[in-house]
Amino acid sequence: MYRYVILVFVAIFALATGRVCASTEGHHLPSAAVPIFNFFGFSLSNSMIITWVVTLLIILFVRISTRNIQLVPGKMQNFLEAIVEGLYEFFGSILDGKVLIKTFWFFSAIFIFILATNWFSLIPGVGSIGWGRDVGGHFVIETPLLRGGNADLNMTSAMAILFFFFWTIWAFRFNGIKGVAKEIFGVKAEGITGVLFLFLAVIFFLVGFLEVISICFRPISLMFRLYGNIYAGEVMLESMMGMGPILGIFASLPVYFLETLVGLVQALVFALLTAVFTATMCQHENHEGAEQQHQ
Repeated sequence: MYRYVILVFVAIFALATGRVCASTEGHHLPSAAVPIFNFFGFSLSNSMIITWVVTLLIILFVRISTRNIQLVPGKMQNFLEAIVEGLYEFFGSILDGKVLIKTFWFFSAIFIFILATNWFSLIPGVGSIGWGRDVGGHFVIETPLLRGGNADLNMTSAMAILFFFFWTIWAFRFNGIKGVAKEIFGVKAEGITGVLFLFLAVIFFLVGFLEVISICFRPISLMFRLYGNIYAGEVMLESMMGMGPILGIFASLPVYFLETLVGLVQALVFALLTAVFTATMCQHENHEGAEQQHQ
């Protein structure tokens, strides 16, 4: 157990050292991704390179792990199965069986992708190697060759909008048009009739419009939360590493360790919130049906 902890700290120290060595000439991380190459009118930004590399590595890992599936799994197959089983149990505590089976592919994929992208973006050279100019005797990088994938608002907004698209499909698939309207605008009370029911119907109908606005803002909160945390971590690391080759290493070590935890937490938060948003909409009718069958 202790040797694994030591290896983790050694790896963090090596990564921090590499980042400092790559950043000793001065560097400023732009607030937006920068186009690096153009192919027949299609721009390839520095953040897209990271996301493509991470996607390719994930696909290769899964293909190699499942190339020769055995009853007694090897190390890679066992590691992959442990990840899938852990995520299935985690999301199973939020979603019921029917919804989980239909949506697990999205939540597990989005968690693994965000986590892998966040950790891959901590490798030395990401954000600290590229093109720039000499300013006051220091070479300042203005166009980094590589940039953290989730430090790009385009990437986080794409994931958030994609979730909102699938969430809409799942909501109507599991509840139907009537069920969705009832969940948003319906009276959340039973056994009430007469004038009080009409009064509550008006109140809940007005509250429903606020709920629609809240639902529309969910993708915005998801994209800015992930982008803001990852970009802030990148800026903090670059500020610490700009202190010099010696002081920068020791000043950035705690921040570097923190960023590894932030990468995990932000991947978990994004996947958890999307699962909770799905559960609050898609499981209402299923729970009612289960209660009626139980009665």
